[in-house]
Amino acid sequence: MRRVVRTVTLVGGVAVVAAALLFGAGALLRPSAGSGVPRPPAAVAARAGGQDFAASVARAQQRLREVPGDYATWAELGLGYVQQARITADPSYYPKAQGAFAASLRVRRPDNALALVGLGALAAARHDFAGALRLGRRALAVDAYSSPAYGVVGDALVELGRYDEAYRAIQRMVDLAPGTSSYARASYTWELRGDLIRARQALELALEVAPSDDDAGFALYYLGELAWNAGDLATAQARYDEGLRRAPDYLPLREGRAKVLVARGRTAEAVAVYRSLVTRIPQPAYVTEFGDLLAATGDRVGAERQYALVRAEQRLLRTNGVDTDLELALFDADHGRPAAALAAARKTYAIRQGVFAEDALAWALHAAGRDTEALPHARAAQRLGTRSAPLRYHLGAIELAVGNRAAARRDLTAALATNPHFSVLQAPAARALLRRLR
Repeated sequence: MRRVVRTVTLVGGVAVVAAALLFGAGALLRPSAGSGVPRPPAAVAARAGGQDFAASVARAQQRLREVPGDYATWAELGLGYVQQARITADPSYYPKAQGAFAASLRVRRPDNALALVGLGALAAARHDFAGALRLGRRALAVDAYSSPAYGVVGDALVELGRYDEAYRAIQRMVDLAPGTSSYARASYTWELRGDLIRARQALELALEVAPSDDDAGFALYYLGELAWNAGDLATAQARYDEGLRRAPDYLPLREGRAKVLVARGRTAEAVAVYRSLVTRIPQPAYVTEFGDLLAATGDRVGAERQYALVRAEQRLLRTNGVDTDLELALFDADHGRPAAALAAARKTYAIRQGVFAEDALAWALHAAGRDTEALPHARAAQRLGTRSAPLRYHLGAIELAVGNRAAARRDLTAALATNPHFSVLQAPAARALLRRLR
């Protein structure tokens, strides 16, 4: 689903000057005093840039028919399959990627950093972040100057909740290869720490050096997401629309447009956009958003059809080696399966103690009626200073459930102030809880 490593060639002199100015004022990832943290895990994953990966796969396959012993092309083919899985939401590409990396290692095992980086990217795409960390570090032991390997390591450390180590790894990636891929990761670390100004600056650098329209669409989508998560509909729409002009086939931009349509009350248009989107790319996150929109409009039959598709996609992902416990915990907690949600959240938390794993466990405990246990985890999910409306809403609902009315009022108000449109189901629930408090 995310975390596919891709190196990006730096183009043009202006970007080099801009990077130098940033570094001159202090390292790009060095946190300012009192900074915080924002975006959900679905974020970094897709931050891999564009490019026609179907064409890349075809070129690699042709090359290997001519030179079957080309270990580098085997690794390139594996990465192409990982990206294809992300772009198409078809996890059956992951076993193909595994086979391509294995073929690369059969040809050249001792110092094959390319295959190790690819295997690390594959492990991260399957949400095996401990495995991704091991493989990324093995790649660095072979090539200490591998920017993509630092990307794999940094991504894994973020998801494992080892943030200080992650910031250092991503800073090293930026130092070695300032480009769209590394700037996007830098942006995410700032967003996690609540510094939206630096997060936006880093993404603007990513856009400035984007080597293709697809890479530009990728950067514009996340610039739109920054604005969306801050409740700035006008800027979010402008970024999504600009991205669609430059990269009309970059499908996440359509999800962004659909969210804005919902927030502006243009529900019928949003339904049409979502229906087209999930037909082309049935990512569980998009299908869930579509189902929730249908539920909010009173179409329970249509909503249940989408929820059934989410569960089918989750089973398909699991069959192909993808760990979806964190996402499943949140989905089940929100859709009437508290016992399943809690089991999935506990499995995730045993491995990953990042802020989003804390939040998922807290919300699953809340759904199961165990709010006293949930509260410490919901508070821990705020430890980086994340400006996240869903996380703040979860905390407020749990504070209210344990009787902390003043804290609940504060957190629910903050959630809606951050983004009053953050969820078609949960934002109205937050407003209803505030009305009860008043």
